Amino acid sequence: MAPITEVEGRRLPLSNLEKVLYPATGFTKGEVLHYYATVAEVLLPHLRDRAVSFLRYPDGQDGQVFFTKNVPPGTPQWVTTAEVPRVEGPSRMVLVQDLPSLMWSANLVTEFHTHQWLVDTPNEADRIVFDLDPGAPASIVQCCEVALWLRERLARDGIETYAKTSGSKGLHLLAAVRGSSSERVSEYAKALAVEAEKAMPRLALHRMTRSLRPGKVFVDWSQNAARKTTATPYTLRARAEPTVSAPVTWAEIEECHAPGRLDFHAGDIAPRVQDYGDLLAPLLDADAAGTLP
Repeated sequence: MAPITEVEGRRLPLSNLEKVLYPATGFTKGEVLHYYATVAEVLLPHLRDRAVSFLRYPDGQDGQVFFTKNVPPGTPQWVTTAEVPRVEGPSRMVLVQDLPSLMWSANLVTEFHTHQWLVDTPNEADRIVFDLDPGAPASIVQCCEVALWLRERLARDGIETYAKTSGSKGLHLLAAVRGSSSERVSEYAKALAVEAEKAMPRLALHRMTRSLRPGKVFVDWSQNAARKTTATPYTLRARAEPTVSAPVTWAEIEECHAPGRLDFHAGDIAPRVQDYGDLLAPLLDADAAGTLP
């Protein structure tokens, strides 16, 4: 029998708590659940009112890894769901609105991925995102150089940018925007990616073409499409070690001269939150959102 835990009055069966999900460090499913409970205060605001895609890895990254977009079978009645427009027709997806829903989701063993729009206003993007992805031998060091250029370029258009690690090899840049469709945001993001490549031809790339990737940073603007999702801030990633998509300061980006400098694991996050609070909190302030030119 799975142990039953009560979270804010909801009864949750939690299973396989001793199972090792990250063999490189011995990090167990119980520790995954503990991590999410610990960061809930800063994670939940970034999940709230956004349809969630789950990238599930119930046996770790070496087992089956699969996306679940529709509401999974067995989802408790009290978990909020919403109908979401999709190309193939509307579908019902999960919203993680509270701590019980977060812990229920975490028990599925998942990365959290969210759209750049809120479920009540699917026709309006409220985020712009750039996924900076290094092609070896480039690393996060080169991503940081490109990030600093993009930060300055967006600032010229009155848009304030924030950063987090991808939890993999790269860096995500995020900004709050308002008054634009996903299509319009995608066009703008693509134009900036093209500009970045022109400004830094040896460093930046706006096309995904594999043969062009070595030694460069792919400025992936495509996650602004309405159907696409991006790893949510503070989510664990399905990697060999329990790495986190962790918010970082611009000072840390400026000082990033070695590839390992911006690697953050589950155990690093609570102390960072204590020191910095939620570095991405400004994204949640609708009044501070920029407008595309």
